[in-house]
Amino acid sequence: MSGSAPPLRDFAEADLAALIDLWVAAWRDAGFAIDFDARREWLSNHLRTLRGQGAEIVVGLDAEGAPAGFVTIDPKTGALDQLCVAPSEWGSGLARALLDEAKRRSPGAVELEVNEANARAQRFYERESFVFVSRSVSALSGLPTLKLRWNANDRGSPR
Repeated sequence: MSGSAPPLRDFAEADLAALIDLWVAAWRDAGFAIDFDARREWLSNHLRTLRGQGAEIVVGLDAEGAPAGFVTIDPKTGALDQLCVAPSEWGSGLARALLDEAKRRSPGAVELEVNEANARAQRFYERESFVFVSRSVSALSGLPTLKLRWNANDRGSPR
């Protein structure tokens, strides 16, 4: 990981196809037996819906300036719906930079759901001071999920 933070910028419509491609690639590499290619249209519509409801999309760029990750955050509610980083950027610090930006844009608290079987993501969020809130089931996949929360007031507590 380099010493400088990865460049971030606000979403532009021209990013949509690249974000969908990297979302499919990231989920495919995460090892879930789901046809994420078949969910391309769903993600496109979902991102538009999130934006229409007030969520912001922040795009992380790779060394060439191409989209390599993104996060969605609703600054009013603290709902983080998507955090996705291209597999080639895993471990690069991009996920942390995107999450830090989501925390900055929603300074009180951030809540999200993570697939219960996604141990890598769970470890990441635990390192970033998220705590377990409850269990649920994804309406889309039927897989069990964990609701996690980060609270700005707990920043000084042990991880």
